[in-house]
Amino acid sequence: MLNVRLSDRPMISAPEILVLPVAPDDESNAVLLPVVSDIDDELRAEIQAFLADVEHSGKAGAIASLPRPLRTPRRVLFVGVGKTDGKPDGGAGWRAAGAAVARAAGSDRALAIAMPTAASAGQAAENARAVAEGLWLASYRFRLPEGRKPSTDAVRGVDISPDEKLQQVTLLVDDSEALADTITDASTVAFATRFARDLTNMPSDEKSPEWFANQISAVAAGNPRLHVRVRAGAELADFGGITAVGGGSTRPPRLVELSWEPENATQHVVLVGKGITFDTGGISIKPAAGMLLMRKDMGGAAAIMAATLGAAEMNLPIRITALAPLAENSVSGGSYRPGDVVRHYGGLTSEILNTDAEGRLVLADALAYAAEQFEPDYLIDLATLTGANLVSLGRRAGALFTEDDALAAALTTAATDAGEAVWRMPLTEDYMSQLRSDVADLAHWAAGGASATVAALFLREFTGAARGRWAHIDMSAPSWAPSADGELAKGATGWGVRTLLRWLEALTA
Repeated sequence: MLNVRLSDRPMISAPEILVLPVAPDDESNAVLLPVVSDIDDELRAEIQAFLADVEHSGKAGAIASLPRPLRTPRRVLFVGVGKTDGKPDGGAGWRAAGAAVARAAGSDRALAIAMPTAASAGQAAENARAVAEGLWLASYRFRLPEGRKPSTDAVRGVDISPDEKLQQVTLLVDDSEALADTITDASTVAFATRFARDLTNMPSDEKSPEWFANQISAVAAGNPRLHVRVRAGAELADFGGITAVGGGSTRPPRLVELSWEPENATQHVVLVGKGITFDTGGISIKPAAGMLLMRKDMGGAAAIMAATLGAAEMNLPIRITALAPLAENSVSGGSYRPGDVVRHYGGLTSEILNTDAEGRLVLADALAYAAEQFEPDYLIDLATLTGANLVSLGRRAGALFTEDDALAAALTTAATDAGEAVWRMPLTEDYMSQLRSDVADLAHWAAGGASATVAALFLREFTGAARGRWAHIDMSAPSWAPSADGELAKGATGWGVRTLLRWLEALTA
């Protein structure tokens, strides 16, 4: 496991590998940032000549290596952090720099990064948090655990996936004591994200609804203020969407309720995440190619559970209830059918028009349950819901739907600060006509286009009195990376964990 530590004794250990940050000047040439490390005149002259020779751009994440085999440090890495003009970017340049360093380390087991002399304590903290997150997130690799036994690892500490050869990174800073809490927060966020990635990457031959529930129960067991309730069998009788979707599988559905209840909480947030552990499409079956990545269809459930565990690790003074409706959408004689009418928790009914639009059915149950039972201050759901998310916003942004302007602004800011992104989309009232049914309260799917908006409108009908404080994020596209990109490793991204934790932090500030 990669150890990131702080030191305010810049060159005391004479690092073998030294990383120096560079940024572009007005002519897009890389210039060395003022750093806390002592750099002697000879090395400084060598650095300036090297940067001019290699034409380093200073672009965020760009790397150049200066070998010095007979001297100390024996290698100097120059990592770009992008423009440092003071404009808020959530530490994007430093996060990219940390990720680039993690990948460029090669066989090196330890290195030191000289951090800049920051203009303010706040800027120093933002830089340190971002570079640490980049290091931890980019060094993630998923490997099946030995024996595929359920993991009992906490959000922080050892996780399922081993790191590469890099073992230790020292951040050379002005004041290590002042930044200690910042690095702790970065660790919690990064390892919560890695935990969500582990859950999502797990192959579905192992990842049944029961397996997922066991993972959450095992991790939460270490904190007395975390409580888990798992509903199964007859306890799900009122949750018609969950039981319909899960009825075609030999592995029954679950509803996992994870609660964080600190003594000093003044607000209550309910998080809901789509938890389809594998999606064949049901009777409206997907083509073979469309099933290949369907182990990721529980990415929303992984994100909201990991974020709640992270909030507990950070001891945030806010009550959180996380709801993961879990089902495997399979095909058998017990599968639900097009034309069926499903009665959801709370009594609303929906006509089934496409069994491959199963996610909104399980979410509807959980949202209705949350609105009725908890009367939350905020109700947020995350779901790998539609392919329209990819078509409209590409692979890096989630589609945000809400009627609350302030909530939209807060979630957008949180996503930016976290290094993720959301884009607010419209809840177009005219499209409600597509959800009319002759035999039920709602048709649950429509073929008329604008599928992400229509899905969000369907979900809105189940939010009850929480409608004005509800937000839905369709994160199907950013939940998976087809290749390594910045702080993202290939595979599951754990998207949404960082955004939710930043938002929860701001909510309690």
